[in-house]
Amino acid sequence: MPHAIGYVDNGGGTLAHYKMLEKIRDVAVASTFWEVMRYDTSVANRELILKGKGYTGTEEIYVGVRTYQDASADYYNLCVATFTGYVPSNTFDTQPGVRLSGVPAHNQRIDYWLTVNPQRIACCMKVGTPVYEHFYIGKFFPYARPSQYPYPIVCAGMLSGAAATRYSDISHSMPYKGNRVNLGMRFNTGLYLQPETHPWNNTYLAGTTQLRDTSDNYPLLPIILNDANGIYGELDGIRYVSGFNNVVENTCGPDWVVMQDVSRTGFADYIAMKLDA
Repeated sequence: MPHAIGYVDNGGGTLAHYKMLEKIRDVAVASTFWEVMRYDTSVANRELILKGKGYTGTEEIYVGVRTYQDASADYYNLCVATFTGYVPSNTFDTQPGVRLSGVPAHNQRIDYWLTVNPQRIACCMKVGTPVYEHFYIGKFFPYARPSQYPYPIVCAGMLSGAAATRYSDISHSMPYKGNRVNLGMRFNTGLYLQPETHPWNNTYLAGTTQLRDTSDNYPLLPIILNDANGIYGELDGIRYVSGFNNVVENTCGPDWVVMQDVSRTGFADYIAMKLDA
């Protein structure tokens, strides 16, 4: 069950963002790629920590998702995370090498497109008005040997940390456009860099001029992490796609679905997400 498309709501008295956390756990476990290290529903901020085995089957990739909410401010969010290890006695937010990013969600209906493979978990959620909220946690494909870059992980959500932000906020944006605090790439120094991404940093493809379709065929461009120091690698199963004559939730063949950046509908506001088989 490497991908799932559906919805959760607040039926039965459980809030939708709690059910979304449960859905992430269920799909990850059903894939057999991920092992549950912690799943705690006894607290208000429910927690899920997973360990993935990677494409080699022998890796240890640590990611997590927890809820956070405030009924008075009317936000019900997820917080995604990456770690470098797991310590049972540590809190979620103090796990080794932690990086956090909030993702606005909902206490009512959430439509989701969730995809899981051995090294990463990616998702887009449609909530509220509606808007589209994204996350990607786990490894990317490095342009280096494992001995050179042994733990190339990304924590990509919608917010800087677990910010108290409702889905109706008009300033937050998907991480994939790069050079923003909600995209953290762990480097060999142990620090999380804030890389740019191609093609958004190429003015001829996603700037003043625009890539478009050719006879209704849309090229899907790799999202490549880079900065002034070099080119690091590309995201796994997330591609740039032009918004020219395109709309959200379109499909590109059987394996890719088009998603937009929150409520934005410009030519450069779309990605295609692979529905892992």
